[in-house]
Amino acid sequence: MLTIAVKAARRAGNIINRSAQNLDLLHVSQKSHSDFVSEVDGAAEEVIIKTILDMYPHHSILAEESGTRGNQVKPEFLWIIDPLDGTTNFLHGFPQYSVSIALMHKGVLNQAVVYNPANNELFAASRGHGAYFNDRRIRVSKRTKLADSLIGTGFPFRDFTHMDAYMAMFKDIAPRTVGIRRPGSAALDLAYVAAGRYDGFWEIGLSPWDMAAGCLLITEAGGLVGDLEGNETHIERGNIVAGNPKVFGQLLQVIAPHLTPALTSTGVPSTAAS
Repeated sequence: MLTIAVKAARRAGNIINRSAQNLDLLHVSQKSHSDFVSEVDGAAEEVIIKTILDMYPHHSILAEESGTRGNQVKPEFLWIIDPLDGTTNFLHGFPQYSVSIALMHKGVLNQAVVYNPANNELFAASRGHGAYFNDRRIRVSKRTKLADSLIGTGFPFRDFTHMDAYMAMFKDIAPRTVGIRRPGSAALDLAYVAAGRYDGFWEIGLSPWDMAAGCLLITEAGGLVGDLEGNETHIERGNIVAGNPKVFGQLLQVIAPHLTPALTSTGVPSTAAS
């Protein structure tokens, strides 16, 4: 199944790379404030779904642009797809975007691929078999102190409901690290945690297709992933903290004082995660 996911991601990447040469000719529409979709997103998603369903016609799909296909009530196999994570970057010629494909089997992440076609960087993982970058085994970083760590994040850009809480977290985390980065593709950011390029990551208001593949990459690389309290509701709620085992816990401690009822596991679910 991982082979099919890789094939699908590379086929989507070919479409994205060809289109990157003619950005001024693309048809672009706006889904909501600061949230764009191009014809490339649709074409890439279509080729991913076709590649998967040609091999596994009875599997279910959850995709960013086309929504759901197949049984969505406790499906045995569910593919979670983001054909172009970082569309705004892509449309500006900023080469930080990715294809993200994950497979859940009976509700458990089983396969993952995150592919940056601009740099031909492929991150892949299978449950119980480790995580890989271009066929080389990867592990999360070994840094033990937040003070020595480079942290990734993503600023809210669609829904600003939790902006005050997010900025309070940012204000507390920034001086406790060597730096914070926000390139603009959450899927790729999570892959960077798995590869040890980042020591940790946090973001509010993501969707399942932004996180699913990256989460498996991190856990297979020896890292930890959770919601803002460290619980396992991150994919459902859309709020995530990730990192190597030492930095993960330290990030949670800094974030904790800034949690609101709407951001906790007992509060109101994030609208962006639906």
